[in-house]
Amino acid sequence: MVGGPPGGPDDATLIAAAQAGDRGALDALLRRHYDRIWALCRRLAGNPADAEDATQEALIAVARGLRSFDGRAAFTTWSYRVATNACLDELRRRARRPVPQETQVDGASATVPDPGPLPDHVVERLDLDQALARLPDDFRAAVVLRDLCDLEYSDIAALLGLPPGTVRSRIARGRAQLARHLGAVGSSPGNPVGNHPPAPERPT
Repeated sequence: MVGGPPGGPDDATLIAAAQAGDRGALDALLRRHYDRIWALCRRLAGNPADAEDATQEALIAVARGLRSFDGRAAFTTWSYRVATNACLDELRRRARRPVPQETQVDGASATVPDPGPLPDHVVERLDLDQALARLPDDFRAAVVLRDLCDLEYSDIAALLGLPPGTVRSRIARGRAQLARHLGAVGSSPGNPVGNHPPAPERPT
């Protein structure tokens, strides 16, 4: 896949220039793909703070590794691999962090003002994020790369370094767990979003 706005340089042109030392081309390439990498990290990491850390690490890794990019894989696939690895590293670091204690103000817990009800589309997105965050890391990575990034099974297998059969199994099991989690979220008291249907099996 070769990206680029109409009339502007495509990815291949920016990559070649960046590999030759053009910092402006590198900056343009990273800016073009920032939203896509951020979206991947947001789904994998489960919260904006860790996603921001993972995204920054991913962009640094892309910049450092770009000279070795040989074009045999699409740049999007290669950058997804870099971003996924950065996210999984961030998840492992997160698992080792101590859980912060509740903030105290003058001996009492801090009170956060109620912002009022959220729009339905925001609640739906939060439901999905919450359900994805409950998946095991291995399942979440496979499901996100397939159903949200629309990568082929062969690309996911290469990206994660797994046999295709293992990828298919993780996606199937992850989808099943995700459907159960979404159903539980949708049926919780006070939640304005109804039950979500199970994730459909995609054609191969």
